[in-house]
Amino acid sequence: MDQKLQVAGTQSQLEMGSLAANESSHEFEDESLFSPESVIQKMQLGHISEYGSAPGGFQPGGGKMWKNVVYKSIKTVVFSNKLNVLIAFGPLTILVHILTGHNGLVFLLSLLGIIPLAERLGYATEQLAMYTGPTVGGLLNATFGNATELIIAIYALRNGMIRVVQLSLLGSILSNMLLVLGCAFFCGGLVFYRKEQVFNKASAIVNSGLLLMAVMGLLFPAVLHFTHTEVHYGKSELALSRFSSCIMLGVYAAYLFFQLKSRKDPYIPLSEDESQNRENEGDNDETPEIGKWESVIWLLIMTAWISVLSEYLVDAIEGTSHAWNIPIAFIGVILLPIVGNAAEHAGAIMFAMKDKLDISLGVAIGSSTQISMFGIPFCVVVGWIMGKPMDLNFQLFETATLFITVIVVAFFLQEGSSNYFKGLMLILCYVIVAASFFVHEDPPPEGQL
Repeated sequence: MDQKLQVAGTQSQLEMGSLAANESSHEFEDESLFSPESVIQKMQLGHISEYGSAPGGFQPGGGKMWKNVVYKSIKTVVFSNKLNVLIAFGPLTILVHILTGHNGLVFLLSLLGIIPLAERLGYATEQLAMYTGPTVGGLLNATFGNATELIIAIYALRNGMIRVVQLSLLGSILSNMLLVLGCAFFCGGLVFYRKEQVFNKASAIVNSGLLLMAVMGLLFPAVLHFTHTEVHYGKSELALSRFSSCIMLGVYAAYLFFQLKSRKDPYIPLSEDESQNRENEGDNDETPEIGKWESVIWLLIMTAWISVLSEYLVDAIEGTSHAWNIPIAFIGVILLPIVGNAAEHAGAIMFAMKDKLDISLGVAIGSSTQISMFGIPFCVVVGWIMGKPMDLNFQLFETATLFITVIVVAFFLQEGSSNYFKGLMLILCYVIVAASFFVHEDPPPEGQL
């Protein structure tokens, strides 16, 4: 009996030992789930699923990983485009300014140095737009595409060159509406020459209405000035400009709210067939080449470097006009916007050649709308703060040119379709505008008549 009890006791001890061993093994497995290595692995997998790459800080060799990320980012952004060879003209501009001070050469070098920066600014904006929807992407392209013009305008305004500010902003609107949109229609029409490209007509009509409102805001101060019907001569025109600018800024804020909140997606066509084609094309969309925060960092770097070169560019404008015997009006309306709109130019053409004409329209016309309803009133308010008499009187010749341009583009957009012939006509219209400003002499201030 005692032997049986001993045998039973030993068996129970063995069973309890096996159970304890099993529990310890389960505990070991549970502890292994929360070990640092497993946590790091899970965080890596989560980061990869969300961002497409593993961060360097989550790996034992984090320093090397970050170096590889930086190297790959620089290689992708700086060395992937042949146009970036012109970036070397940026430091050369500063060197020539210090050694020689030749205005014409400094202007040319800074102009060439800004071109690749503006294009890379558009590239970084495009990469950032891939993480957002089409609406926010179009607004991002328009915003950072106009950063070059606004930076140049603020530097010129600080130096008291109010006429250069007016001409450069006017030229940016004309360049976007005629040259950028025309090239997008033309190149997109050549690629898809067997069909007529379509876009959302409703968004185009809204932007056309905003552009006409901007023309109205510029027209009244000019008419008030040249008809000599001011209640207080020299003051009523400036007061009306500042009041109208505040109204225009409020309208643009309401427009942004309308685009981002009130409407789900203004760039989606109403046709079911086209929406199905969009969904099929969405499967073939390109993946971003750089990360979201990399895009933001590159945007800041490009904007800062453009700001540095813009200061040298603005300081050399008047000397270049005398050295090259070119009117300041032509430099401000034609040369500066071509450089500043390089980002919109490249982006709009690229999207049009991919049959994404809605985004091209959002970049070109959206940029014109932003300059007219935000850029110009913003400069008036900034001049008000600085004590500079920046107003909305752009002179009769310039205001008439803008009015005719808006009417022509509005007629082209009313059908909601485009082809290469429409693009060619817009480009030729811009050539006529450029020739007009080449023979146009800007009138001197009234005190110098």
